[in-house]
Amino acid sequence: MSIIWKGVMPAVTTPFTANDELDLELFKVNIKAQLQAGVHGLVLGGTLGEASTLTDKERRILTREAVALADGKVPVLMNIAEQTTKAAINLAKTAEEDGAKGLMMLPPMRYKASDAEVVAYFKAVANSTSLPIMIYNNPIDYKIEVTLDMFEELLKACPNIQAVKESTRDTTNITRIKNRFGNRLAIMTGVDTIALESLLIGAEGWVAGLVDAFPAETVAIYELQKAGRIQEAIAIYRWFMPLLELDINPKLVQYIKLASTYTNIGSEYVRAPRLVLQGDERKAIIKIIEDALKTRPTLPEYKHLNH
Repeated sequence: MSIIWKGVMPAVTTPFTANDELDLELFKVNIKAQLQAGVHGLVLGGTLGEASTLTDKERRILTREAVALADGKVPVLMNIAEQTTKAAINLAKTAEEDGAKGLMMLPPMRYKASDAEVVAYFKAVANSTSLPIMIYNNPIDYKIEVTLDMFEELLKACPNIQAVKESTRDTTNITRIKNRFGNRLAIMTGVDTIALESLLIGAEGWVAGLVDAFPAETVAIYELQKAGRIQEAIAIYRWFMPLLELDINPKLVQYIKLASTYTNIGSEYVRAPRLVLQGDERKAIIKIIEDALKTRPTLPEYKHLNH
């Protein structure tokens, strides 16, 4: 399966049990809910997947489980967020062996690499695998920006670098990318709070966060805007915005996992050093979730609008 870079691709959470083990039963519940809602791909081991806390063995288990559940209907992607080029190449290799159809890749972790080092890192991994790659460009959270000049070099050298998860939070970057690269670099918006506007000005898809709790609403926004039913998409988006803002907080993992407990497709267990929410912060997030559920919109039939 070559990847069609479009639609909603959840950055799925990794569910844990109270004993800090993978909760594969709940993982299945969530993945099935995503597929039922009509998502177009699944991204494992991203920020929301608590990538930095997973062992190699756990990653492989999650990949195989997701591939089995997706059953060829949508591609499964594994995120690469490693400290060394060697480890990144190894993860690309095992992801491919386990059935992943693509990779999402962050620049090197911890070390603030130079532009040349970042380009060399991406090239080394891209040249080690046949899998298509989406570069995750998130300078706000990860402190390294992949500039358009860097993309120019990468696109010339690596045909399997095909997409960017655009998380600079600057929507004008979408137009810059389109003006410079046309359709050579697909754009997947990576920030929930600017997702609809990003789609309307040229992003092909949405690597989403709150989709982990509200899959149908997320896919409905994508499908409605694609069908030109913009006002309906905007109405759902406006209802959704207080929830979407949970995606741009340092505690997005805890917030989104808590939200998923209210829709019965997740649990709030996180892996230490993260801790479940307590006190006033917990009350504030619960209020946002409960207020949204009270006014949850009735969705139009959205699944077959664009087929």
